Amino acid sequence: MRKASVTRTTRETSISLSIDLDGTGKNTVHTGIGFLDHMLELLARHSLIDLDISLKGDTHVDYHHSVEDLGLALGDALNQALGERRGIRRYGFFLLPMDESLCQCAIDLGGRPFLRFRTSCTQTFVRDFDVRLFEEFFRALSVTARMNLHLEHTDGNEAHHAAESMFKAFAHALRVAVEPDPREHGIPSSKGRI
Repeated sequence: MRKASVTRTTRETSISLSIDLDGTGKNTVHTGIGFLDHMLELLARHSLIDLDISLKGDTHVDYHHSVEDLGLALGDALNQALGERRGIRRYGFFLLPMDESLCQCAIDLGGRPFLRFRTSCTQTFVRDFDVRLFEEFFRALSVTARMNLHLEHTDGNEAHHAAESMFKAFAHALRVAVEPDPREHGIPSSKGRI
């Protein structure tokens, strides 16, 4: 059962989250931030990972705390659901076109957190949401998931499409990386542990 539930409460945010790596993309997402909800729904649908997320944050201040803390909680849940990472493919990559946008993503679930995040998009807002916050989301997620993540949006200058291509590329790469490998029965590392 590759599932996990995480609760994270601070003076800035209150998050309740559950994840099922072997789901169908079912999701219930309530963050109080419409554009973030949209991206998380896409993440669930395209990764086929079930997500149930409830977040209450200090959005009267801004969206930063909510976005970053959600990345921390989601990464923590991924790490727990993966356990010792026995029998997974470990690596995943994907190249995703989204109209004029193009994004590439590569993931290693090898236990060493790292983020390389690049975007060619110079538009920074979708309504009142600053899409630059997604770098903070993915950085937080990569740390607590113990994931090496390279995410690069190479073409396109429409902020909604740029963000959507990133989340969809990440979802598809993650789907491959967490997938059980029928030929791998141990820990996918020459070290014997991740």
